[in-house]
Amino acid sequence: MVNPGGSSQPPPVGTGSLSWKRCAGCGGKIADRFLLYTMDSYWHSRCLKCSCCQAQLGEIGTSCYTKSGMILCRNDYIRLFGNSGACSACGQSIPASELVMRAQGNVYHLKCFTCSTCRNRLVPGDRFHYINGTLFCEHDRPTPLLNGHLTSLQTNPLLPDQKVC
Repeated sequence: MVNPGGSSQPPPVGTGSLSWKRCAGCGGKIADRFLLYTMDSYWHSRCLKCSCCQAQLGEIGTSCYTKSGMILCRNDYIRLFGNSGACSACGQSIPASELVMRAQGNVYHLKCFTCSTCRNRLVPGDRFHYINGTLFCEHDRPTPLLNGHLTSLQTNPLLPDQKVC
């Protein structure tokens, strides 16, 4: 296993009885034919699991990801943290240690996840609307006018209401 950003080469493993490695997952001695090395630790192949889906990481690939104290498979890392390191609102990079907000596959700094009309920050529990790539709070949601002034909203149907989780 290779941990992106971490050391990729494990220290040598000897063959003598004094060189048994301890598993970072269960704490037991590793006597298996194969062992994994990531995050500066050795692991039984059965113990290195994704914190979300519990998949055994040695069986599904050659890399794992760590963030916020979790060990993740590639799919769960992208699902939780996105594959882009840039905020969809301001375009600035998002540090790996920072929490984010998400809407329709876009990733935002917490401070940038705001209503485009009133600029109030949207927080977990708030209802919001994502219309044509723009965030609106519940109060400021645009409504199509009968005389057709908001034709762009009529040609692109409104997405169902969403809630920040």
